Amino acid sequence: MLVLILAAMLAAQSAAPVSSPAAPAPSAPQPSCTSPEHRQFDFWVGQWDVYGPKGRLAAHSLIEKVYNGCGIRENWMPLNNQTGGSLNIYLPEEKHWEQFWIDSQGTRATFVGGWNGKAMVIQGKWAGPLVRISYSKNADGSVRQFGEQSTDEGKNWKPSFDLTYRPAAAGK
Repeated sequence: MLVLILAAMLAAQSAAPVSSPAAPAPSAPQPSCTSPEHRQFDFWVGQWDVYGPKGRLAAHSLIEKVYNGCGIRENWMPLNNQTGGSLNIYLPEEKHWEQFWIDSQGTRATFVGGWNGKAMVIQGKWAGPLVRISYSKNADGSVRQFGEQSTDEGKNWKPSFDLTYRPAAAGK
């Protein structure tokens, strides 16, 4: 009799549907990088033709928001084919922006800075000297990128480059 009861119990268990723990419902992505500080560099985002101080085309550049708006990536395409690019991020804990640059010559640089009310200003060592770069939006929608360098740790600065980013011509 005990054998029949055990057999009936086993049959009942094997006939019962097997249930597994419910998988957690997928959650909606949490908004990140949405503070006003994360938007400070958005004026640089776009597809650009880049001109030197004499008005000559020097490069093309694609600046795009990446990683759910947490980063801004630059793809620098100069006419001389010495390409490069940067990845930019606002770090709320440190309350500053960081830019990491790398190019096809193997040069890399890290810049730190932030919005000063008129321009994004970052600085760091780049192939030797201390470099300061200011990005500002012009009234016509173009963006000025002005570089300076210092050989005395920031006591004195001299201009090193002056570029104007204009929206790329149609068809590029």
